[in-house]
Amino acid sequence: MKYIRLLLLPFSALYSLIIRMRHFLYDKGILKSREFDFPVICVGNLSLGGTGKSPMIEFLMRQLKENYQIATLSRGYKRKTSGFVELRSESLAADVGDEPLQFKTNFPNQIIAVDESRVNGIEQLKKIYPRLDAVLLDDAFQHRKVKAGFNILLTTFDNLYFDDFLLPAGNLRDSVVAAKRADIIIVTKCPSKLSEKQRNEIQNRLKPKKHQQVFFSKINYDDNIYSLKKEISLLEIDDFILVTGIAKPKPLIDYLNKINTNFEHQKFPDHHHFTENEIEDIKNKKKKILTTTKDFMRLKSYFKDGELYHLPIKSDFFEQEKEIMKSITEFMNSFLASNQ
Repeated sequence: MKYIRLLLLPFSALYSLIIRMRHFLYDKGILKSREFDFPVICVGNLSLGGTGKSPMIEFLMRQLKENYQIATLSRGYKRKTSGFVELRSESLAADVGDEPLQFKTNFPNQIIAVDESRVNGIEQLKKIYPRLDAVLLDDAFQHRKVKAGFNILLTTFDNLYFDDFLLPAGNLRDSVVAAKRADIIIVTKCPSKLSEKQRNEIQNRLKPKKHQQVFFSKINYDDNIYSLKKEISLLEIDDFILVTGIAKPKPLIDYLNKINTNFEHQKFPDHHHFTENEIEDIKNKKKKILTTTKDFMRLKSYFKDGELYHLPIKSDFFEQEKEIMKSITEFMNSFLASNQ
């Protein structure tokens, strides 16, 4: 693998030139970024995925929904529709994307929409909901057609962006230099026990700018797993099939191995659309099936209740939640006050 990466480095260098030129054109105003007169909060990363954007979006939705009217806007990756679509309770993953449907399922009263054009999506949301306080942009750090007022950049503990390479030699889709636009950098998927020494070492390597704050998060798994109507303890399921269509299933596999080693893992690409043959192959195993919440959105219509379960996750911020939300709400309140 190392030798393949070496061979691909010249292509990464070419890609780097293209990316840097693009950022230069936006920084100089030659390519235009649209600003809005209300808070737009962007959550994203520099890599191809698997950094924990969905749990972060859900954390923000959970924290903000009591005091603000917010909407979440995603691209709706791999959906079969196009343009602006607002999610309803009856929406299908094929039409809106699995992650947006996950948001709508977990927060049925919240405003969730998809649009490949972030500018148009924000305009449509504000038109439909003129009293909207803020828009959360899911996975839009590299989409500079919108100039977000507040940027949250995620990077994983086991693959920090400064240890990676640009595509195709590595997994970065944007230059490390772009990290300077972040207001908050969150190191995600940290081990459950993270020492102060480890935090300081990572922070020193990240070299945050004066305006940037660095936080650390870990994944917390639910004690229970859920089908459409049933709920059982994770400890009750044994000899099952784990089906994943996510970018980085390793943390989930490691967690399950700690509590149950008797499962078969069937791995599929991120956002995979399952074929009829693949569904039949899974069913023919005659075992309970466990999957991620995101994958559950795409698979649930193929199985009877009690056959397919998902394991929810949440982000935990090592008792830093108040600090994170203080920064975000201060931005929102000052922005809203200045535009009244």
